[in-house]
Amino acid sequence: MKNNHSNNKSVFRIVRDYAIITVAMLMGVVGLNLFLLPNQITMGGTMGIASIIYWGLGIPAQDTYFVINAALLLVALRVLGWRFCAKTIYGVVVFTVGSTIIQWMGSEQTHLLTDQKFMACIVGGVFMGTSVGLGLSAGGSTGGSDVVAAIVHKYRDISLGHVILFCDLAIITSSYVVLRDWEKVLYGYVLLFIVSFCVDYVVNSLRRSVQFFIISDKYQEIGEAITKIADRGCSTLNGNGFYSKKDIKVIYCIAKKSESPLIFDLIDEIDPNAFVAQSAVIGVYGQGFDRVKVRKKISLEQIQKELK
Repeated sequence: MKNNHSNNKSVFRIVRDYAIITVAMLMGVVGLNLFLLPNQITMGGTMGIASIIYWGLGIPAQDTYFVINAALLLVALRVLGWRFCAKTIYGVVVFTVGSTIIQWMGSEQTHLLTDQKFMACIVGGVFMGTSVGLGLSAGGSTGGSDVVAAIVHKYRDISLGHVILFCDLAIITSSYVVLRDWEKVLYGYVLLFIVSFCVDYVVNSLRRSVQFFIISDKYQEIGEAITKIADRGCSTLNGNGFYSKKDIKVIYCIAKKSESPLIFDLIDEIDPNAFVAQSAVIGVYGQGFDRVKVRKKISLEQIQKELK
């Protein structure tokens, strides 16, 4: 029974991730084709590099785009694993097919904010940033600088949005060499900051965690409900009521913020008079949460040497 439950949960997570990636890529398609391209707002990423090479050397943009992404995916396959690459390939396919369809169906009437370039930059940036953030949170990406960001973030605790920002900033700046138009470059800078902000906001919002301190005479039932129904581990702490002078049991639990309503419902159903304290936590690392990332690894031998 336990293995079947685990397998069903794994299948659900895979389906959920691919559904999120699909929605994310379609949002990116809308942002790119309805707001950014019609207003000739310069973008970063591999498509930005491909465009610059095309303008400068005449090499077809799609050829350069394919070669760069193929090289990045080969590196990602070695560093991040097949699961990330499979989702990234799926995201790239959905993005490409979606863009092809919207361009085939599109006309001048489908282009939005063509006479308001700044608003188009903001709205398109929100769509693109949300698209990238959702894709990364589900373990995939649109390729290009997203792959570079995911590789760096695997080993260093560096903001995903900042990595994408630095990569794309260099690409946008270099576009002036062939475009000779600072207005497009400036709009590209604004777009990058909006995208990076949205990426960090979406990723951090989805990873936000909370901690619970629960005091109740029915701590055994509450703990079992949280473990079996909410599928979150919890610990029982021994305490003493200062006023009542009675020994008490305190349930300590850390969960995703999105799981909070379910946990509150379970507590209210079992013991409506339970004392519950909830607070946000900055970071949670370990099983079921994020992986610890360090700037410099310290070996066990070094630790033992320092302690002597």
